[in-house]
Amino acid sequence: MKIPFTEIQKQRLRELNAPGTFYETFFENVQERDMVYQEMGKKLVEGNRQDLFRLRDTKQRPALCELEESLVDVLTSAGFVQVVTPIILSKGLLEKMSINLEHPLSRQVFWISPNKCLRPMLAPHLYFLLRSLVRLWGKPVRIFEVGPCFRKESKGSHHLDEFTMLNLVELGCPEEGSHERLKELATLVMKASGIEEYQFVQKSSEVYGETIDVVANTELGSCAIGPHPLDDAWGIVDPWVGLGFGLERLIMVKEGYQNIQRAGRSLVYLDGVRLNI
Repeated sequence: MKIPFTEIQKQRLRELNAPGTFYETFFENVQERDMVYQEMGKKLVEGNRQDLFRLRDTKQRPALCELEESLVDVLTSAGFVQVVTPIILSKGLLEKMSINLEHPLSRQVFWISPNKCLRPMLAPHLYFLLRSLVRLWGKPVRIFEVGPCFRKESKGSHHLDEFTMLNLVELGCPEEGSHERLKELATLVMKASGIEEYQFVQKSSEVYGETIDVVANTELGSCAIGPHPLDDAWGIVDPWVGLGFGLERLIMVKEGYQNIQRAGRSLVYLDGVRLNI
C-alpha cells in the first residue's frame, strides 16, 4: 500500500509553495513520508527566508508594485493616458453595465449603502470618462487604469475578494483590424508581465457576451470589441477595443505560485512569502 502525504502536510507544503506535483508523491511507509516531508519543509522554509531578505535588501518593492510600474511605463510609451477613478461606484452606473439585482454578478457586489458599492470592475467609470474625452480630445482616445476592485469571490486558489485590475480601452480607431489590434495590445501587456506562453481563447462573458480571453492554465485577461449593446446606455457610438487583466493572476502564473493569495494584498504573505516560517 502506497502512503500519501496527510492533508495537514499538504496544506503546509502549499503554504510554502512546494512544486505542484510534489503533493501527489506516494511512499512505501509512514517513516519515509515524514522524513521527506521534514526535509522538503526545511528546504522550502529556507527558500522563503531568503526571498524575504531579498525583498528587504535588494528589491524593496513587492512584485505587485513592480508589475504596475512596468505596465504603466509600457502603456504610456504606447500612447495611452493613465487615469484614476473612484473606488466607490454608484448603483446607477453598475446597472448601466446590465448588472441589476437580478444579475448573477450582483451577489458578488460589496454594497456599502443602498445606492453605492465598492467597484467590482473598472469599466463603468472608464465608460463614463470616454463620453467626455472623445468630445474634448477628439479621436482616437486611449486610456487605462490600474486599481483595486472588490468581489465576493468563491474561496479558491485563483480568486480574491480584493484584487488589482488593469483595464485599457482604445476608442475611435477603424473597426477593420480590431481583432489584430486587440491581440497586439494583449501581447504588449503579457510581455510587460514577463509571460511568454499563453493562448487566445474565445469565451462567453456574463457582461460582454463573446470575449477573447488570454489564458495560461488559468484566465489572465478578457478582451472585448465594440460597438457593443452596452454602448447605447453610455452614449458611445465609435468602435473600440478593451482589455482587462488581473495583476495578481499575472504574478501567480509568472512566479509559479500555487495560491493567488501570495501575489495579492495580504497580512499572511509578503511578496509571495508565507510569514509563519
